[in-house]
Amino acid sequence: MTVTLRGVGLAEEQVVAVARHHEKVVLSEAARTKMERSRTRAERASTSREPVYGVSTGFGALAGTRVAPLRQPELQLALIRSHAAGVGPPVDVEVVRAMMLLRARTLSMGLSGVRPAVAEALVAALNAELTPVVPRYGSVGCSGDLAPLAHMSLALVGEGEVVAGEGGAIPAAAALKAAGLKPLKLETKEGLALINGTDGMLGMLALACADAELLFRTADVTAAMSVEALLGTDRAFQAHLHEIRPHPGQVASAANLFALLSDSEIVGSHRSSRHAVQDSYSIRCSPQVAGAARDTLGFARGIASVELSSAVDNPVVLENGSVESTGNFHGEPLAFAADFLAIAAAEVGAISERRVDRMLDPHRSEGLPPFLAEEPGVNSGMMVAQYTAAALVAENRRLAAPASVDSIPTSGMQEDHVSMGWGAALKLRSVIDNLTQILAVELLASARALDLRAPLKPAPGTAAVRTLLRRDVKGPGPDRVVSPELAAAAALIRTGAVVEAAEKVVGRLR
Repeated sequence: MTVTLRGVGLAEEQVVAVARHHEKVVLSEAARTKMERSRTRAERASTSREPVYGVSTGFGALAGTRVAPLRQPELQLALIRSHAAGVGPPVDVEVVRAMMLLRARTLSMGLSGVRPAVAEALVAALNAELTPVVPRYGSVGCSGDLAPLAHMSLALVGEGEVVAGEGGAIPAAAALKAAGLKPLKLETKEGLALINGTDGMLGMLALACADAELLFRTADVTAAMSVEALLGTDRAFQAHLHEIRPHPGQVASAANLFALLSDSEIVGSHRSSRHAVQDSYSIRCSPQVAGAARDTLGFARGIASVELSSAVDNPVVLENGSVESTGNFHGEPLAFAADFLAIAAAEVGAISERRVDRMLDPHRSEGLPPFLAEEPGVNSGMMVAQYTAAALVAENRRLAAPASVDSIPTSGMQEDHVSMGWGAALKLRSVIDNLTQILAVELLASARALDLRAPLKPAPGTAAVRTLLRRDVKGPGPDRVVSPELAAAAALIRTGAVVEAAEKVVGRLR
């Protein structure tokens, strides 16, 4: 798809399309018209006798320092240079591309007082596959993602470094020249408008929401495989049992599990057995946990949706010609959403690891060999794969501690409460990645356990997923190196192949 900036909001899938799949971006004529009108109003304000923050004054605690009209363009370039103060390894290309798209979107709404050329510079860099190098650390999530956006903007003016296509970092000036692009010359208000937004944390949240949706569906698939592996029952997933406590996510997750376990010979083989009057919580309560995570995702998506339709800048140039200071750059809504979603994703991983541990423990696995090993003792089977899952669960618990409660004042106490939204979004991405790896462990373990339940056959839906995995990962046998198999399983999860294989049999998962 081509994503067109029309001076209105964007959808999550458009952010993913540009950031991750490198779709092209176009600035519409309607957006250009909005920006030109806004620019006229901003230029009028820049010559006013009344001080206008960031236009005819300094920034932050220097807001009381007046800047003469002739030096205002110099002020904007100095702002970009001084605020490009990040450190650490670069953030992922997809994050920077999301930032670029979202900043161009806000500018296109015609409330920032900048020329269309500024948004066009961002669009041109995106389409030319030029991604500014943005260090990981430097934003406190207030006054926008100042340092990350400054590094992004530095490349537009021909300074700093960019990643061109699949290559390494090169000087921005050389990359612009090679792409036939000219460095942007900033004018009044334009440097400030490029960096005073929540685009970094918003881009990361939007990408994480898309990933979380896929992973939460995947978690239902691996949970269903574990239910079969542990000789669990599907009775607890009947729809009428969840309609009496109708949290939407819980209802959806239970419906997925019931569909995935339909026609399972393994489940059917012990329906009348008294071996388990009630399954363990990690089996029976899977819809309650995964469902709560789904509902948390719904909350986070609601916050992101509002932000994707908002003009986040300071000051804003209104249609009546006034230039008003706002606090809309404060990232608290996004910080809360990222922190909450990190907690939810961490819990989905925690209950998955508990199912893995149960499958490997001969005292609780309903007859499976210790650690799913062939000749236990000589072989260790999947023993240490569970260690890996446990380590990732522990890491996610640390990452689930909220960043949004940790405010450190900046700018001489002018900015005396900040959101830490950038940090919240960064750690959310780590939690999401860790959850992918935890689910890969459960996928490997549950598939091996299903093999060991032969000649009983799993449900058609879970069998399809096992068949998919067996294309890349062999079944039970003597010990072999586990790490490549975990990587293969994680790749199948990340690409959506696991969910797709199940859906081809049982229909779309909710």
